[in-house]
Amino acid sequence: MSVAPGDAFLGVERSLTGRRWQSRPGDARVAQALSQRLALPELVGRVLAARGIGLDEAAAFLSPTLRDLLPDPGHLRDMDKAVARLAQAVQTGETIGIFGDYDVDGATSTAVLTLYLEAAGARVLTHIPDRVVEGYGPNAPALARMQAEGARLVITVDCGTTAFAALEAAAAAGQEVIVVDHHVAESSLPPALAVINPNRLDEDSPHRHLAAVGVSFLLAVGLNRALKQAGWFTNRPAPDLLRWLDLVALGTVCDVVPLVGVNRALVAQGLKVMGRRSNPGLAALADVAGVKERPDAYHLGYVLGPRVNAGGRVGEAGLGARLMTTADPIEAGDIARRLDGYNKDRQEIEAAVLAEAIEQVETRPDDGLPLLLAAGEGWHQGVIGIVAGRLKERYGRPACVIALDGDTGKGSGRSVIGLDLGAAIIAARQAGLLVAGGGHAMAAGFTLERDKLADLHAFIADRLQAQLSGELVPLLDLDGALDAGAASVELIETLAGIGPFGSGNPEPVFAVTNARIVRADVVGSGHVRLILTGAGGKRLKAIAFRAADSEMGMTLLASAGASFHLAGTLRVDNWQGASTAQLVVTDAALAR
Repeated sequence: MSVAPGDAFLGVERSLTGRRWQSRPGDARVAQALSQRLALPELVGRVLAARGIGLDEAAAFLSPTLRDLLPDPGHLRDMDKAVARLAQAVQTGETIGIFGDYDVDGATSTAVLTLYLEAAGARVLTHIPDRVVEGYGPNAPALARMQAEGARLVITVDCGTTAFAALEAAAAAGQEVIVVDHHVAESSLPPALAVINPNRLDEDSPHRHLAAVGVSFLLAVGLNRALKQAGWFTNRPAPDLLRWLDLVALGTVCDVVPLVGVNRALVAQGLKVMGRRSNPGLAALADVAGVKERPDAYHLGYVLGPRVNAGGRVGEAGLGARLMTTADPIEAGDIARRLDGYNKDRQEIEAAVLAEAIEQVETRPDDGLPLLLAAGEGWHQGVIGIVAGRLKERYGRPACVIALDGDTGKGSGRSVIGLDLGAAIIAARQAGLLVAGGGHAMAAGFTLERDKLADLHAFIADRLQAQLSGELVPLLDLDGALDAGAASVELIETLAGIGPFGSGNPEPVFAVTNARIVRADVVGSGHVRLILTGAGGKRLKAIAFRAADSEMGMTLLASAGASFHLAGTLRVDNWQGASTAQLVVTDAALAR
């Protein structure tokens, strides 16, 4: 179903979550041609067309390969310089340090380079900073300790681009640093042997959407080529880089970078590698998390990723990287169980902070600013980014959440498409409102003095307001509409061919129209479970996660027998050996 530009999809101007529904734009003639040429359902053709895929691109989009899409590593500035120095270090037996970030992108970047360098015969020393004690990015004391343990050459991964003070101290001590990062850079760069970052301001790479783990993989590819040319593998087996694509896929999906171009190929091929369960750590984590089917991008982003992240958020920062680099299945199982436990702790802490943040937002008069800000004394720094994301999802506005501790605070922000929060945070730091800060369009982190809280709120809101062309109205893009009876396992499996889904290639969202609620109840941790029926009487299972206390959830629970338009994604539900279609509900509107 399509509507004219500007018209609300199904006439929904304001849904139960406060959003306006709109049809994702796409050329109907291209959609029809795609359906006919590729023998696909017309609905699937519309999904492809809405993502800008034409007849010429369709084959490559549906079957992305590294052979076609992986760029030459040397196209990135400083790559050749870094490769030459690392090749020398490997061949002369130097200890190489890796300083990683504590999130999934940092952990997978650390793991990829550790596994590659060790397979190439190098001695590797790694360090993941404690989020609370050390904070984000390289710090001088940690680099000094690494140097004292023999690492006069260090690679920073997923961090370092704005670490001026730490890298100045390292340079003064005679330590060489190679920065491998993807975060937004400033006009000047820190003193380093090399800064490999597709988002350097002087970089002309078209691959600015790479996650740090993607840049790390390119570094490994370049180094592998250099070592082969030097004859280093004449008497030892050359590492198989493809075996670590599962790690690249995990970091890429979890850092929410656009799954387009080379990222799409890295994730698509990485999911195939992950399906073979060749990494003991990821296999153990999948078992602990109850992932029995072949993993897809959903499992990476919402099942495995949060558990890897939990170590850096509320537990031991280095556990994620250790999990992915161990070859011992027994150790892998132990680490996986510990991470699963930390994830449960994280969920409890997150729920408490989220409840307080929501109370702040909803009891404060709406100032109309395009930024929500919540701050609390003693809030755990490890969950503020997740809570910011929850606020953004709930209210459709960029959100910043700050954990206050005395006179200072650590903050994390999440934005909506079209509003560059990272640039606003960098501008605030340059204006003297922040002690430290950085990020990218959709996410940012910062440190501030408590007495600058109000000024920071106003400054960032003004910066975001300047990017708006009109009123900030929460929108929900839909790919089409269907009856409850049309949702089938076969349709879902066909749609899966358009994956992997994520930022830049969103999972298709459909409206199940005029669906009557046969039954509604609460299951698990506040999830709303529904049984729906359509015009033909066929039933469809549906679930709205964490919705029981929301306006949408409470309305659905109280409306047995009523008809709604329900928006969401279609998933296969495997239960007791049977596979059925299920709608994961993200929004709803009363059918009129």
